[in-house]
Amino acid sequence: MGTLKWVRGVNGTLGWFAPQLVASKMRLAFMTPRDLPPRDWELPLLAKSERITLRFGLSALRWGQGPAVLLMHGWEGRPTQFASLITALVDAGYTVVALDGPAHGRSPGREANVVLFARAMLEAAAELPPLQAVIGHSMGGASAMLAVQLGLRTETLVTIAAPARILGVLRGFARYVRLPPNARSAFIRQVENDVGMRAATLDVAHYQLDMPGLIVHAEDDKLVGVKESQLIHEAWFDSRLLRLEEGGHQRVLADPRVIDGVLSLLSGRSLQSRQSA
Repeated sequence: MGTLKWVRGVNGTLGWFAPQLVASKMRLAFMTPRDLPPRDWELPLLAKSERITLRFGLSALRWGQGPAVLLMHGWEGRPTQFASLITALVDAGYTVVALDGPAHGRSPGREANVVLFARAMLEAAAELPPLQAVIGHSMGGASAMLAVQLGLRTETLVTIAAPARILGVLRGFARYVRLPPNARSAFIRQVENDVGMRAATLDVAHYQLDMPGLIVHAEDDKLVGVKESQLIHEAWFDSRLLRLEEGGHQRVLADPRVIDGVLSLLSGRSLQSRQSA
C-alpha cells in the first residue's frame, strides 16, 4: 500500500510536467507480469500434467485423451488455476491443453498484452487437433475473442470474467495509478504503439462471434465489472449468459455451475444454471 501511495503521488505531480516519461514507466509496469507460484491446491493437478513446447517456445500443459479443448489464463495467471474445470473435462473424455501465456510461466518474453496472448492461441491451435472449445479467463477471455477475429477456429467459446473493451481496461489502470489527463493519453498511445492496434478497435462490439458460446461472470467481481458480461452477450448472438451471485474474479473458476455450463455447451445440452436470454 505504501508503494502504491508513493507511485500515485509521483504520478500526480510529475505527470503534469513530464507526461511522456511517467506514461512510459506506467506502460512498462502495465505490461510486465509478476511470476506468481502455484498454490498448494494446484500442485496435484500440476504433477499429473504433461509439459509440451509449441512453436516459438510457447509452453503448455496437457491432460487427458479425446477432443481438444484449449485454455488461456488471465493476467499473472497459471494453467492450473483451472484445476476443477480441467479435472471435469478430462473425466468427460477431452484432451485439455492449457497455455502459459507470453511472459508467463515457462513461455518466453518479458512483456505481455492481449494481442500477444491472442497470437499465442493462434500458434498453439496450429499444432493441435481441431478445437472443440476455447476457454479464457479474464484477459485470456478477451484474448480468445480477439483470436477468433484473427482467424482462430473453434466449435465453441467460453469467456469467464472477461472485459468487453480493452480501452476501458487501460483507462481503469490509468485512474488507478492516478495519471493526469496528458499522461493518461500518452500512456494509452504508448500501449497502442506497442500492441500495434488502436485500443478502441479491441472492443467486442466490433467483433464477429458466430459460434455457440458461454459468458460467465460473478456479480461480486471487483476486478472486472459484471456489466462487461452484458456487453459481450449483446454483441454475441449465439451466447448464453451465466451470472453468479458470488465467485469474485478467481473463485468463479471452480464453481460447479460453471463446470456444468461448460460441459453442457460442449455436449449441446441446455444450460440448467441461471442464465439470461
